[in-house]
Amino acid sequence: MAQTQLTRRGRNVLRTLAAGSLLVVIGAGFSAVGHASENKISSTQTTSGYIRVVVAPGESLWSVAAMVAGNRDVNSVLDEIVQANNLASTDVAAGTRLNVPLR
Repeated sequence: MAQTQLTRRGRNVLRTLAAGSLLVVIGAGFSAVGHASENKISSTQTTSGYIRVVVAPGESLWSVAAMVAGNRDVNSVLDEIVQANNLASTDVAAGTRLNVPLR
């Protein structure tokens, strides 16, 4: 088998491309996570005292309840979300659509 060797310049070009690609992927990940959290409530629909929230990756039912609780007790908001959505537990997967009570 013939083996090819890269020159020093070729190795530097490959390292630069790899590092640039990694930075793009990391930046896109942070952008997606930040964008999902910022627009969660503004992009939801309100119906009869509830807003429709889509659980983002890395979020929990607790974090959703804390986000909308305002001055209310987070535990009571959490219980309201569980009841409104007929959930068997507080475990929710990313992408789950929830009805969340407004104040």
